[in-house]
Amino acid sequence: MRQQALSEFRAAEELQRARAQASEIVSQAEKRGAGVVEEAKSAAKAEADRIVAAAKAEIEQEVFRAKESLRAQISLLAVTGAEKILKREVDAKAHAQLLSGLESELR
Repeated sequence: MRQQALSEFRAAEELQRARAQASEIVSQAEKRGAGVVEEAKSAAKAEADRIVAAAKAEIEQEVFRAKESLRAQISLLAVTGAEKILKREVDAKAHAQLLSGLESELR
C-alpha cells in the first residue's frame, strides 16, 4: 500500500510539473505570437508610409508638369494675342475686340 501511495504521489507531482511546463510553453508561444503580430504591423506601417510618400512625390511631379503646361499655353496665347494686335492697325475698338476674344479663349 505504501508503495502504491508513493507511486501515486510521484505521478501527481510529475503531472503537475508537466502541466506547469505546458503552461510555460503556451505562454511563450503566445508572447512570440504577439511579437510576430507587432512586427507584421510595424512592417505594414512602414510599407504604407513608403507608398504614401511615393504617391505624394508623384502628385507633386504631376502638379509641376500641369503648371508648366499651363505656363506654356498662356505664353502662347499672349504671343498670339500680341501678334494679332500688332498686325491690325492701331484702333482702340479693334484692340478691345481682340482682348475680349482672348479673354473668352482663356475661359
